[in-house]
Amino acid sequence: MKRIGILYHPKIGKSEQFAADVEQFLKRKGVQCWLHSSWDEAGAKKQLDGTDLAVSVGGDGTILRVARIIFPLEIPIVGINFGNLGFMTELRAEEALDKLLVIIEGGGWTEERTMLQAAVTRTRNKYHALNDVVVGRGKFLRLVNIQVHIDGEAFTKYRADAVIVATSTGSTGYSLAANGPILHPESRDIILKAVCPHLSMDKAVILAPETAVRLKIFTNHGAVVSMDGQVEEPLNTEDEIEVSLSPHVTKFIRLRPKSEFYSTLVSKLKGKSL
Repeated sequence: MKRIGILYHPKIGKSEQFAADVEQFLKRKGVQCWLHSSWDEAGAKKQLDGTDLAVSVGGDGTILRVARIIFPLEIPIVGINFGNLGFMTELRAEEALDKLLVIIEGGGWTEERTMLQAAVTRTRNKYHALNDVVVGRGKFLRLVNIQVHIDGEAFTKYRADAVIVATSTGSTGYSLAANGPILHPESRDIILKAVCPHLSMDKAVILAPETAVRLKIFTNHGAVVSMDGQVEEPLNTEDEIEVSLSPHVTKFIRLRPKSEFYSTLVSKLKGKSL
């Protein structure tokens, strides 16, 4: 790997300083590097040409931003955890420098994670998400009605705070908080889960990778569609959102064995009911 981008969370002081330390360390090893805030997505995108690896210094939220920055180039990501749970991160700060050298020299393996693509029919805006696409209420604390079609066939109508369409990566995020199932990271299945449904189905549904989901919202109080909890578009009543798997994936460099996912999951959720 000849050119590495280092992206950090600008609101975490230790993250920015550590990212600068990583940059200097790699430059001393003869590696060309660039350093940028993950919150300046437009500026970071200008640096991507020729980049072989993206190093994310922060938590899972930083990785979501990095995934959006590198899209659709599928540059592999390695995450250094400066957040809380860090489900997607690979390295701890105290081991990062040594293990980055292993990765640069070709060590590790590549994990591919599915992404979702979402299109708002009225505005024709298209989005991609690594975690989830969520359609739900806006600023008013009132339920919305969401009609769901699966592969063109009517499925059900939820009266709820929101409906989540999640990837396996998103299964440990908002979907998990809504009591959804946990999928293996490399699963290509899709999760459909309502948030706080009122007198409607509260169980999650696991959908096949080829499934297309259409969500139609009915509300008098405003609504939004959110991608990864970081990008939003306001919705009007009767707006429709088409969601399916993206043709693109997000790639991660891993050093830990694949089987370690399960022990890591239990460790990170220690004390919480699974």
